[in-house]
Amino acid sequence: MGKRDFQIWLSKFRYSIADFGYYIDFNKVYKNTDSIKVELNILNSLIGSKNIEADFEKLVSKYPEILKCIPILLAVREYEIYAGENGNVKLFTFDKQINTISDYKLFMQKTGLFDLLSNHIINNLYDYVTGIETGLDSNGRKNRGGHQMENLVENYIKKAGFKRNVNYFKEMYISEVSKKWNIDLSAVSNQGKMEKRWDFVVKTNNCIYLVETNFYGSRGSKLNETARSYKTIATEMKNVKGAKFVWFTDGAGWKSAARNLEETFDILEDLYSINDMQNGIMKTLFK
Repeated sequence: MGKRDFQIWLSKFRYSIADFGYYIDFNKVYKNTDSIKVELNILNSLIGSKNIEADFEKLVSKYPEILKCIPILLAVREYEIYAGENGNVKLFTFDKQINTISDYKLFMQKTGLFDLLSNHIINNLYDYVTGIETGLDSNGRKNRGGHQMENLVENYIKKAGFKRNVNYFKEMYISEVSKKWNIDLSAVSNQGKMEKRWDFVVKTNNCIYLVETNFYGSRGSKLNETARSYKTIATEMKNVKGAKFVWFTDGAGWKSAARNLEETFDILEDLYSINDMQNGIMKTLFK
């Protein structure tokens, strides 16, 4: 393959690879909310209460399991929460009744949860928590974006005729690769001090291909760091016999870090985009 033009290559990067499930994983949202549905319905009895502290105390004494619902009302997944004022912080535990009822009442009052419930600002805690879970799940988009690029690359590896756990492997550490095929990767592992995990390892009769994948739809400092890191790996891999480093990346975010990406492009022969995969690079790459 002749020398490629970096600017033409970069111009074909995508703004997104989002599928319809990228934005919110509603199955996960419903599963999380349903797991505390009974407890939420018990807590619903506090909505509009005129004597909420006393009603809360009665409810906790009768149904202590409702305590586990309290953190998610504040969009917190942990069952242990540190909170306080004027530098005096206390640990509140919600998966079991560790604190006194007075502590829990103080927590509910100071965080605004009593006000939320007693002043009828909401009508139904199940709906409220569904909304919170939806918001929390949106934080997972970055991970889903990374997984989507992995899935895309894996699909093209399969289309090229490779079979998982036969001649291609997902998520393998340097030490696993070295042991399985008796190959010296000390140049990449800093003499065994660094345990890097490859997204994929493709094995042919002639070579072991160590594959990294990522997609960056938006700009950020991570891009420059990634480009520099992979440039170092590309340089180190030149001293390794029997293995090659391959990087599949894409995303319009790279346009803000084009200079660093170009430096890696200039020394890493096997740096490819989604467009390259669509044009059949897998079939000529893995020999």
